[in-house]
Amino acid sequence: MASSDRRTARQAAGKRSAVRRRMPMRYLLPSLFLVALLAMLMLRGYVHSEILADHRVRPPASSGQVPEQILGGGPVIDARVPGAPKALRIPDKNLVLTFDDGPDPVWTPKVLDKLKEYDAHAVFFVTGTMASRHPELVERMVAEGHEIGLHTFNHPDLALQTQSRIDWELSQNQLALAGAAGIRTSLFRPPYSSFSDALDDKSWPVTEYIGSRGYITAFNDTDSEDWKRPGVDAIIKRATPQGTKGSIVLMHDSGGDRSQTVAALDRFLPDMKQRGYRFTHLTEALGAPTAHTPVTGPELWKGKAWVAAVAVSEETTSVLTVGLALIGGLVLARFGLMLVLSFGHARKVRRRRFRWGPAVTEPVTVLVPAYNEKECIENTVRSLMESDHPIEVIVIDDGSTDGTADLVDDMWLPNVRVVRQVNSGKPEALNNGIRNARHDLIVMMDGDTVFEPSTVRELVQPFGDPRVGAVAGNAKVGNRDTLIGAWQHIEYVMGFNLDRRMYDVLRCMPTIPGAVGAFRRQALERVGGMSEDTLAEDTDITMAMHRDGWRVVYAERARAWTEAPESVQQLWSQRYRWSYGTMQAIWKHRRAVIESGPSGRFGRVGLPLVSLFMVLFPLLAPLIDVFLLYGLVFGPTQKTIVAWLAVLAIQAVCAAYAFRLDKERMVHLISLPLQQLLYRQLMYVVLLQSWITALTGGRLRWQKLRRTGAVEAPGSIPSPRKASEERWPVA
Repeated sequence: MASSDRRTARQAAGKRSAVRRRMPMRYLLPSLFLVALLAMLMLRGYVHSEILADHRVRPPASSGQVPEQILGGGPVIDARVPGAPKALRIPDKNLVLTFDDGPDPVWTPKVLDKLKEYDAHAVFFVTGTMASRHPELVERMVAEGHEIGLHTFNHPDLALQTQSRIDWELSQNQLALAGAAGIRTSLFRPPYSSFSDALDDKSWPVTEYIGSRGYITAFNDTDSEDWKRPGVDAIIKRATPQGTKGSIVLMHDSGGDRSQTVAALDRFLPDMKQRGYRFTHLTEALGAPTAHTPVTGPELWKGKAWVAAVAVSEETTSVLTVGLALIGGLVLARFGLMLVLSFGHARKVRRRRFRWGPAVTEPVTVLVPAYNEKECIENTVRSLMESDHPIEVIVIDDGSTDGTADLVDDMWLPNVRVVRQVNSGKPEALNNGIRNARHDLIVMMDGDTVFEPSTVRELVQPFGDPRVGAVAGNAKVGNRDTLIGAWQHIEYVMGFNLDRRMYDVLRCMPTIPGAVGAFRRQALERVGGMSEDTLAEDTDITMAMHRDGWRVVYAERARAWTEAPESVQQLWSQRYRWSYGTMQAIWKHRRAVIESGPSGRFGRVGLPLVSLFMVLFPLLAPLIDVFLLYGLVFGPTQKTIVAWLAVLAIQAVCAAYAFRLDKERMVHLISLPLQQLLYRQLMYVVLLQSWITALTGGRLRWQKLRRTGAVEAPGSIPSPRKASEERWPVA
């Protein structure tokens, strides 16, 4: 191969590689966010013994392999020298108070306070999970002169574990100590242990292995049994050794209500001191070097990094838990508000004598902005020709390259005009149409939408009220036969139209849908027409109407059938633009919050509700699904499933009510559970990406979706033409 050919091939490969690298970027930040959230939840589960924990407890076994000097010796086992284990006793008049399972944020400080009050020292056998979560208590123990021992990380029965798991339990426990207090320790107490004479053929090999790792194992010979909460007197009696005998006393500073333990210490410590006992460290009582070794260098920083990561995880998950409770309340409040207000709206507008005002019979101008809509434009225009209200139709061709304008011209339909312009975007196309409109009432629709014969008439009747400046119609998904289409159908009926009923009652409608909306020319002129400031020109103009003092209402009978995206890629592009454009519109009209007069209602009620329910709430709602997944894998699975089904049931009730109001077939609700598991997650990620784009100052361009022209209004005359070729999307 010639060098020039190789160079060309490398360049082509480089371009393909660059494309491959660029393609995932739109998913990168949302994916990183979700991975970070999952990692924090996993870390939380790890340090709360919900992940990798083993709560099995082995029944006793025979003790034929345990040396006699161990079974008949003291409670301290030193097996650091292979083949020569020793059992050590505590000298007379010495008490080694030991506390297991901590540190606990409630009871450990109380225990430490009592020890400090009576100038007593103790040994705390801490678990790695608790030390990781409460490092300040471990640091206090060391600072106040107490000794620390290991009690494993997750508190498993080590006789049921492999050597690698034992090593892991020890190293993780040491890591937590290093991060909390900057030390290592050579003391160890196995979970579920008691006296040394209870060692058997299963636990003794573990004790030997622990010794080979450089640890002294400390059992006890005096059990207060405070974990049974038998009462203060019983705890003191059981913790008191006979005569002047030295002893290791077992107590607990965690694992439940330890109020009796604290109360017992208040009497036990001074009483035993009066009897001549001293409360000391284990190593001090045995005349051995201190069990603590300072940790420095990388090991110290690894421990500090671990403790810091746990702290971040704890704080984050605490905030998320509060957020989850908040979201749960908002879900219930929103559904309740939607049901009540939607019922009120339907009851009001469906009364036999209900009228907006005098019947509106004057002609209307219908604007159809179109850019490369050859697959749909004929269906759209033909549906308008069947209108039972007098109209003129203006198709604004925004520089189409597929012959859209020519198709309309070739139809030779009365009262249909084509206005051609250089490609300038949808807002400018609509403004151009407004300038060419002959009538004072203007209906706007998309080039891929079809109207029913009564749509225009129903849409303009609210203008009988002179206070009404704009009317939102009832947008329907026409291509609902696919799974994605069915999911969007549910979303349109429940999420959009039910919302519009609620917002109509509250007089703070946030959006006139681009597929079906009507305006007074006077209102449009007063707010300056359609703006190019945002990517959601329909939301922008609606908010501007509110701020100018106009009422914006919902006409449920003005139905329009639109072609929804049929692929995930197209759906992503559309919703990404909608979400980002809504954020832009909210930011643009943020001063409405402090305005007074007629526009103040939208600022005080509408803008906060839109921000909460359309931007903030969907961003936090994934917490429900994240905790659902976490609960299914690591938490109380049955309760998690019941809770999720309860939320789904509430959503199903709202969806069924919305379908009933819109007289839709309930069969599409079969896919509701799957929508909640899959479709909703896609919408979350889209919104998250929109947030990231907004916060980083990114910009989006208009994106053109591929259309098939398959949507027709029920009862309309079929189009004689069906486009079969596929178009390229235009950015």
